[in-house]
Amino acid sequence: MTSKLTKEEKEILGSFEKGEWIPVADLSKRKKELTEYARNTLRKDKRLNIRISERDLIELQRKAVKEGLPYQTYVSSIIHKFINGSLIEAGK
Repeated sequence: MTSKLTKEEKEILGSFEKGEWIPVADLSKRKKELTEYARNTLRKDKRLNIRISERDLIELQRKAVKEGLPYQTYVSSIIHKFINGSLIEAGK
């Protein structure tokens, strides 16, 4: 049985075949660490209220639909990416 791989899957397979992947020494411990990181990242225990133009809100909602996310989750992810330095400006 042959299956077609996506570009991303081919890149992952190539990386694996080149030996770029490093095994985790204590997988159970690493899973617990990552679970804790995710729990802390996803915990939403503070509220932020802002006023924005109706036009901007409509555009945010439109983009959130394209991403398959509720718009408030989408806004939260944008803020999170900005804070962590992983938000990439368009055209750069």
